[in-house]
Amino acid sequence: MYNVKAYSATSATAPLASDTIARRDLTENDVQIEILFCGICHSDLHMVRNEWTGMPTVYPIVPGHEIVGRVTQVGSAVTKFKAGDLAGVGCMVESDGSCPQCKAGFEQFCPNLTLTYNSTDKHMGGVTYGGYSDSIVVDERFVLRVPPNLELPGVAPLLCAGITTYSPLRHWGVTEGKKVGVVGLGGLGHMGVKLAHAMGAHVVVFTTSPDKKEDALRLGADEVVISRNSDEMEKHAGSFDFILDTVSAKHDINAYLNLLARDGNITLVGAPPKPLEVTAFSLIMGRRSLSGSNIGGIAETQEMLDFCGEHNITADVEVIPIQKVNEAYERLVKSDVKYRFSIDMASLKSE
Repeated sequence: MYNVKAYSATSATAPLASDTIARRDLTENDVQIEILFCGICHSDLHMVRNEWTGMPTVYPIVPGHEIVGRVTQVGSAVTKFKAGDLAGVGCMVESDGSCPQCKAGFEQFCPNLTLTYNSTDKHMGGVTYGGYSDSIVVDERFVLRVPPNLELPGVAPLLCAGITTYSPLRHWGVTEGKKVGVVGLGGLGHMGVKLAHAMGAHVVVFTTSPDKKEDALRLGADEVVISRNSDEMEKHAGSFDFILDTVSAKHDINAYLNLLARDGNITLVGAPPKPLEVTAFSLIMGRRSLSGSNIGGIAETQEMLDFCGEHNITADVEVIPIQKVNEAYERLVKSDVKYRFSIDMASLKSE
């Protein structure tokens, strides 16, 4: 066991502040990583403030599941990594490896999943601590290779926002010639646009904000629709193969279901706090479907990183020192960031 610097919160109302936490010594299958950058996800804010009743927060909490760093040490049985390699860690750090989900490559659905933070730590007791820290020790199976050509600050959010959007795009067969909609242009939406564009799709962004049009086109959208304009919406009726809905606020899902072509699908990756009202005829007329998705398995996450390396895709980030994390949380509530925060963990050394 060894100690590292970190930032933690001690209650739902306490700010994140400097702390010291313990990390486990390496087992034969472990990889030790010096954390260079850690993205800020909206779920970090929800967890720190104990806003998810189904997943109560255990304090102190060290958030962070968008981790990019450099390998400093490996266990004796590790074969995929060596000291000096670039590596990433996403939302999960262990699963049972034996359930049907794990065997199928869907570790994210394992009933015995260990999340990167605020999850039962079977090695040290208590809960797991995340990436707002100097270093982390993770089982080799859950460590990812980072393409060396990508800028590391923008790679960090790929470990959550990237895979959250890539997985449904791949699952629903987005390829060249498909017409794809992206609802919302935030942290998830901007990644959906970049990835769908790189897959060769015709990409249409739906937004309530006319001032986002220029940015949407810059990110790779072919068209931008102001969703409050019924005439603009009607022009696209019955024409989409797939729509990725990234909005976490209340909205009319039927307006988007009616834009789907026969056998088209909408996948929710945003999580509105109240149930969405779905009319049966929005689904029946055209054999349309509505589904949800969270992240992806380890193999698919590696596939996503390799795809991003091939197409030179990273998240648009604002890099901040750890000392500004509480300010970043307040700005996140106001959607005052384009499009993700990435913490330069070198700033932790001055604490």
